[in-house]
Amino acid sequence: MNDLVEGQPVEPQSETQNEPKKIEMKRKPLILAAIAVVVLAGASLFYFLYLQNPSRQVLARVNDDKITVEQFNKELAKVEPALIREMLREEPNNLLEKMIVKTLLLQEAKKQGVSAPVKTYKDVATNPLPADESIIAEFFGKKFPSPPEVTHEEVEGFYKMYKNRMEGKSLKEVAPAIEQYIREAKSREIVAQFLEEIRKNAKVEVSQAQLQKIVTKPPEMNTEEELKQALASGKPVLVDFGANSCLPCRQMRPILKEIANEYSEKARILAIDVYKYQNLAKEYRVLMLPTLVFFDSKGKETFRTVGLMEKEKIVGKLKEIGMGT
Repeated sequence: MNDLVEGQPVEPQSETQNEPKKIEMKRKPLILAAIAVVVLAGASLFYFLYLQNPSRQVLARVNDDKITVEQFNKELAKVEPALIREMLREEPNNLLEKMIVKTLLLQEAKKQGVSAPVKTYKDVATNPLPADESIIAEFFGKKFPSPPEVTHEEVEGFYKMYKNRMEGKSLKEVAPAIEQYIREAKSREIVAQFLEEIRKNAKVEVSQAQLQKIVTKPPEMNTEEELKQALASGKPVLVDFGANSCLPCRQMRPILKEIANEYSEKARILAIDVYKYQNLAKEYRVLMLPTLVFFDSKGKETFRTVGLMEKEKIVGKLKEIGMGT
């Protein structure tokens, strides 16, 4: 039987009766916020620990294979000396392209059914090549089983062209060396053509976004304006005309930096990128890298040399042209 009497007003609920509902309503936003935090944290962990893991970051796709950041770093770690590794970090395309070609060669070897020979501990001593390189060597042996032929006419033509460099030796004396040189040159050309062909026919996609993430900034070099200021400073100046991609240039940098720090008040030491400032390279007749050019306190060139130069000789030359002790 219904307890409510028709027409009788319903009395409102007390504050005490409404309290549980208010608490429940307050809890809902807190629970939703907590769920959102957990979801966000999970998504962040998934992104940084899974998607951003070097083993899952793809630098390039080569047909059906992938080259990851992790693989790139492993290859880079094998490079010696450390300065070369540093330079490859600045221009990773160079190493990546080698890895792409290596991947293509392994794919070609697989198509031909070539696999790495099983090695015993004795084999490792005589042939220490890693498995991948052994496969490639085996593949090339089957792909190019015979060395290219070299004709007598080719040897004779080479001899006539470079006779002035043969130190007075007769054709008969130098013919074997010339023949070997021509054969090796032909072999390189044949291999280069083959690599160009498989590279052209392959589906290669390089992730520029991932590539940019692993690029490191090269060392700063001086500007054309800084060179003008140095030549007008009234102090002796040494300019290293080089490039960051030049190994001897990079080997000179620590030496030049030491001299610049030790004699900062007495001389000016600069490094100019000849590829960026080709006008300066032309103006100062730079033909080889690095070219070190010394200027006296009046900005006049007094001496130049090509290649590496010892610190003591650089300091001595700077003192010769007016740098105080």
